[in-house]
Amino acid sequence: MTVELAPPLPAAETGNRPPKAVQQARKRQEAEARKEILAPVRRTLMLASALVMIASVCTVVPFILIVAACRELLAEPMDTGQVRGLLLAAVCVLVVRAALQAVALSWSHLTDGGYQLTLRQLLAAKLTRVPLGWFGERTSGEVKKLLQDDVEALHYLVAHARLDFVGALTVPLVTLAYLLTVDWRLTLVLLVPLICYAIGLSRMLDRDGRDRLVVYERWERRTQEAAIEFVDGIQVVRAFGQSGRAHQAFQETVDTQASSLNRLKQPVIRLQSAIDAVVSPVFVMLLIIAAGLIAVGLDWLAPLDVLPFLLVGLGLGSSLLGLGYGTQAMRAAGAAAVRLNELRQTPELDSAAPSDSAEADGAPAGLVRFEDVRFGYRAGHEVLRGIDFELAPGTITALVGPSGSGKSTLAKLLPRFYDVTTGRITIGGRDIRAYSSEELYRTVGFVFQDVRLIRGTIRENLQLARPDADQAVLERAARAAQIHDRITALPRGYDSEIGVDATLSGGEAQRLSIARALLADTPVLVLDEATAFADPESEAAVQDALAVLVADRTVLVIAHRLHTITGVDRILVLDNGTLVEQGDQASLRAAGGMYQRLWEINEAALDTIALEETR
Repeated sequence: MTVELAPPLPAAETGNRPPKAVQQARKRQEAEARKEILAPVRRTLMLASALVMIASVCTVVPFILIVAACRELLAEPMDTGQVRGLLLAAVCVLVVRAALQAVALSWSHLTDGGYQLTLRQLLAAKLTRVPLGWFGERTSGEVKKLLQDDVEALHYLVAHARLDFVGALTVPLVTLAYLLTVDWRLTLVLLVPLICYAIGLSRMLDRDGRDRLVVYERWERRTQEAAIEFVDGIQVVRAFGQSGRAHQAFQETVDTQASSLNRLKQPVIRLQSAIDAVVSPVFVMLLIIAAGLIAVGLDWLAPLDVLPFLLVGLGLGSSLLGLGYGTQAMRAAGAAAVRLNELRQTPELDSAAPSDSAEADGAPAGLVRFEDVRFGYRAGHEVLRGIDFELAPGTITALVGPSGSGKSTLAKLLPRFYDVTTGRITIGGRDIRAYSSEELYRTVGFVFQDVRLIRGTIRENLQLARPDADQAVLERAARAAQIHDRITALPRGYDSEIGVDATLSGGEAQRLSIARALLADTPVLVLDEATAFADPESEAAVQDALAVLVADRTVLVIAHRLHTITGVDRILVLDNGTLVEQGDQASLRAAGGMYQRLWEINEAALDTIALEETR
């Protein structure tokens, strides 16, 4: 059973606690994720933990030796040689303890550094194999969080958690075992602060704390998104006099995140302070003195027997303090482990059988076929049903339909942003699942509304499509895409860095992506209304660039404005995930079906715009 880590509306935000079954499932999921994530370093951490265990024993032994030396000092006659020997042995044990502790911590941190590097490499390699649609469902901030923040959050889990736990367990056990040999009754008194600490620590790690962490992380993501939206949209909101409103929305998000952080931290801080006080040396000393005086008064033990408790027992709780301060890091690491484990388990693009060759049915190169294609983003909810059509080489086919009919989804199946649920898509008679990623993207190019440019220079963005392209080739593609003059006007021309030297408009960014597609020179091309975000001045330039781009290619274009596709070879009409009409402009209008209704809506919208412009 898969349980969502962060439900759409966390119960902690509404004041209601999630169902117990869900909380338990989350806890199991987190434990399993930690186990899976730590599997590669488990052996190394076990060896480091063994060193910490020995070092923890060495922490207690010097105090035991000092107690023995004190007894010898009070003995008659006193053996000074034995006292010196005991003190020297205590110093030697302390040196060994420091060395073992240093080796263990260095080893665990080196392991953590190597593990983080390996994990990032594995995750980066994983991201090259997941469907491109996976990225479309996530912001760049979410991807960055997985590769950077979540991997870093594992630091405490790898480098500290196991070692801290072993040390916190070993020191009290060795201490109590020794003190039991001195007096069992006073030893039982020392269990009181330990029991109180254990109860407090369990409450710090309770399910409510995990729920509060989920809520905080959700609001942290919302704040990051709100900040980006606020900065990106500041010109628009100021132009319409809505800057105060936009700032208020951003401020409310920040304030809510601060409140969620307060709800996360305050209960832990109060509880941490209380349990730290219970195991602090001062409190333990007062407890030992009070109990010791009572025991001596009742003749349960000699006054000298209180000394081991004062020397050894004072350090009983010190080793536990680190556990409390690590609870928040442990929670964050557990949540990060769940997300990273989910990424590792994300289905990758499947490959078709090797026998599915390019000449399987003798189809010409560049012929695209959708054969009884069905697709749904999740089981039981199909977005596309029974899609059958073909795209002939050298033709332009337009895909139209009402909003939500599945146009963009269908177009994204061709470059394998997602894989079909049933049926198949072929290019030249070959199932696209038989193509390697590199081969597929040399065959299928795409230009979508949402232009993605990397943080880098104009040249680097263009060379993504063709790394070996020289200056002449780049300029030829840029001229064809009507963007060369804009690039040369930048401070450093093709070496201008986007976001630093260059701020491109929507139309300019679109033309740059068209130039990139021209460089890729793929025989099959998918366009998603490439002029949708272009301003009127640059729309003509984009159209001219597209005319060069689509020449002699198999083209599938998603059209939202029907007047832009009147000259295409064929039009496909989708409605509710089903192909309801296909044909050319004239035949579809004459049929009086879905396309004609869409055309009338389009014409009415154009008339309204024209009327507004004349006023």
